[in-house]
Amino acid sequence: MSETNRIEYKRELNAETDIEKEVIAFLNYREGGFIYVGINKEGKALGVADIDGDILKIKDRIKNNISPSAMGLFDVVAEEREGKEIIKVIVASGREKPYFKRKYGMTEKGCFIRLGTASEPMPSAMIDKLYASRTRNSIGKMKSHRQELSF
Repeated sequence: MSETNRIEYKRELNAETDIEKEVIAFLNYREGGFIYVGINKEGKALGVADIDGDILKIKDRIKNNISPSAMGLFDVVAEEREGKEIIKVIVASGREKPYFKRKYGMTEKGCFIRLGTASEPMPSAMIDKLYASRTRNSIGKMKSHRQELSF
């Protein structure tokens, strides 16, 4: 199986693997998606040498490098494919879009969205629109503890 708009393959996890970019793109995408580590671009399972260590690294990188918090919107699990152990990162679509890399903030370098089989930088206009929508929705949904109001 090849990559799709909801599936991304990574050969391995290392310092150059931008797992945060892929997670952010799926958080900002309307349907979320799946990232498989230990599978090449053609969909062939290669396996992961240190499955437990890599799972912990992925969780830490998502938790520490993405804002707003993605806690509760992702899961990282070990899976077997073609007799090899791989890692599956399950990412839901977030409600507090836009999600971004903390290092770069809400900029084109920090915000990404899934377009076809690629994670692309989000244009400034889209970042502004998503942020305005998030703020409007959160204020509108707040419930006042004081129900007897008069103006």
